[in-house]
Amino acid sequence: MQVPVKDCVSLTVYSFTFLLGLPSNLLVLFVYVRKVRHKPAPIDILLLNLTISDLIFLAFLPFKIKEAVDDFNWTLPYFLCPVTGYLFFSTIYNSTLLLTAVSVERFLSVAYPVRFTAPGRVFHTQLACAVFWILSLAHCSVVFVMQLDKDADNTTCYGNFNDVQLITLLPVRLEMSLVLFCVPFLISTFCYVNFIRILSRLPNISQHRRLRAIGLALGTLLVFALCFGPYNVSHMVGIMQNKVPTWRNNAILLTTLNACLDPIVFYFSSSAVRSTLSLCLKRIKAQLNPMSINSLLRRYPCLMLLLFLPTIF
Repeated sequence: MQVPVKDCVSLTVYSFTFLLGLPSNLLVLFVYVRKVRHKPAPIDILLLNLTISDLIFLAFLPFKIKEAVDDFNWTLPYFLCPVTGYLFFSTIYNSTLLLTAVSVERFLSVAYPVRFTAPGRVFHTQLACAVFWILSLAHCSVVFVMQLDKDADNTTCYGNFNDVQLITLLPVRLEMSLVLFCVPFLISTFCYVNFIRILSRLPNISQHRRLRAIGLALGTLLVFALCFGPYNVSHMVGIMQNKVPTWRNNAILLTTLNACLDPIVFYFSSSAVRSTLSLCLKRIKAQLNPMSINSLLRRYPCLMLLLFLPTIF
């Protein structure tokens, strides 16, 4: 049986994100748990919460993979449907809020370096993270309302809404896009633009560090816009057309990619993540030393084919 193209694309994106995002986020989690336990800093607390949010998202991604395999019919136990949708969308918006807080933190570090070291900032950051979790979880509770109000014979999970449901759902989605995306995106843009402006004028840092910091800021802002922008634009289009846009599911795929792009941002922004990854690679390399590889090839000669695959293709 031939798999529909849209199902194949969704399955590919979900699987790629899960396979790449899970180990990389677990590595980042290990790094930031150690940093926060040793000497907590506001930026570390924010990135730790962002990693936890991504891991919750990834934990429920296999259910979305199963849904894509079943042609977007929900064949799993019913209670998993609203729970999966609730945490799936909550962590998306929680990520936008946390990424915004990271942009504010980076801007303050260069704009007000004296106030940046003021006491009490760790507590304020923890309080902000708690507020972000509450905001995202409270807003996305609409998933439970909509799902419990669906017909018993409807086999889709959080989809195919009737006109009465859309009267409630579309305005809520618009409000979410304005409060949880548009405002955070404007704040992030302001912070990173001024971060770059200030950083370009500082004389006491090397050109290499300046360019890396500017590139990281631009890259983070680009990921923010590409991953979350189309999905939230679909909410605005929905309220204007009084229906759910057909391309909304494709926009959701872009938000999914954020879970495996965040660790890349962590890698370039944190020396602790880079050193931990380097240590892991060295240990793997030590296990796969030439003597071990040669003995393995003598024992299993068929593995020699793997060495020639790059030259064949």
